[in-house]
Amino acid sequence: MPRIIDQIRASKLPSNMMQFAARGALSVPPAENIEILVYLAKYNKIFGDVARMTLAGWDAKASLDAASNPQTPGQVLDYFVENLRPQLLPALLENPAMAQETLVKFAISASRESIETMLKSSRVRRSEAILDCLRSNPYLNEGESEEINALISSASNENEDEGGTSIAGVNHPGVGHEDEQLQSAAADDAGGEVPDEAVAAYLSEHASEIAAEGEKPFQAIGGVLDLLGKDYFPVSSTAEGGGNTPTLVAGTNDAAAGAAAVPARAAPGKTALPVAAKRDNAVQKINRLDIKGRIQLALKGNKEERSLLIRDGTKVVALAVLEAPKLSDGEVEKFASQKNVLESVLRAIPLKRRFMKIYGVVRNLVGNPRTPLDLGLGLMKHLLTQDLKNLSANKEVSETIRKLAQKMYKQKLAASPKK
Repeated sequence: MPRIIDQIRASKLPSNMMQFAARGALSVPPAENIEILVYLAKYNKIFGDVARMTLAGWDAKASLDAASNPQTPGQVLDYFVENLRPQLLPALLENPAMAQETLVKFAISASRESIETMLKSSRVRRSEAILDCLRSNPYLNEGESEEINALISSASNENEDEGGTSIAGVNHPGVGHEDEQLQSAAADDAGGEVPDEAVAAYLSEHASEIAAEGEKPFQAIGGVLDLLGKDYFPVSSTAEGGGNTPTLVAGTNDAAAGAAAVPARAAPGKTALPVAAKRDNAVQKINRLDIKGRIQLALKGNKEERSLLIRDGTKVVALAVLEAPKLSDGEVEKFASQKNVLESVLRAIPLKRRFMKIYGVVRNLVGNPRTPLDLGLGLMKHLLTQDLKNLSANKEVSETIRKLAQKMYKQKLAASPKK
């Protein structure tokens, strides 16, 4: 016999029963009641508000049992973290079913009380990824920051030493980067092969996401005009208005059609520019590939192909670019500043410790108006005084970021030794 939660997902439960479900009044085990309430709170527009109110007042013991039970669905655990009751946090932190990715995101913007609880957790103290994000939390005090740095040092057995002077693991601009970027560029030019095993591993790890996307074609965030630049396409004069008003040729709103129909930028009476033809070929090549083909190109392709695929509207493809062995620091800095990438790309960059040691990446993420607010706030403590001043005057970022930047700038200015 199917569970009631399955009937709710299939929209087979009568309206009066749905009302009972949203109040937590169904005769089902407490664990299933919570699962039903979380599903309604997240996905049901009619009964969602009632379900959220019910969850907010749900029995503390039943909630604690669910938070500590390894059999509790991940969706329920994620909801508990997003709508946190402080007394549940210790159980959530130690629950092996709780995804580390959720805890990593939580660590960046955790409250003072939550930070203290996290530093008492054996799981947190063993996890370099969680600790690395926790030390970016703006509410961290000096003693906790020192404790986290000590834990990371002892937890990292294979910690690569990338050289350069750093503040909290972030390299200063212009220090220790040049050789690495030159080596990366040389490897890209040499066409060093990525093992097929690495591609197969990525495809296997993300098989369910790839299957869910089906045969979704390449579609760049922002469209083809934004992808290639407004000066890329030829213009034609309109018959009316004396021929002075330029218009884009037909088909430029579609990525595939635009790239195929317009082989090069050409002004009247002039030959096409070779650089445009080269760029057109890269777009056409990508347009012919399915999702698996684009993933393979993201991992094995060149710099130009990566710069296009990072803009892919298919999440699993765009994230594959960040796994490319030949990806250079300069490319990551550029990605961190782009407004035409998926939010998941901007969230994934800080999860890689190598990227977070690049000061330009941190600065660009904070200054990118598309960066999620919680992420930007967590990274601000790494900024230098001048960059905080510039950020406080940046009208593109949110008012919250500007105000905190102004506050931190004044604090750093006051703390600096007087000359």
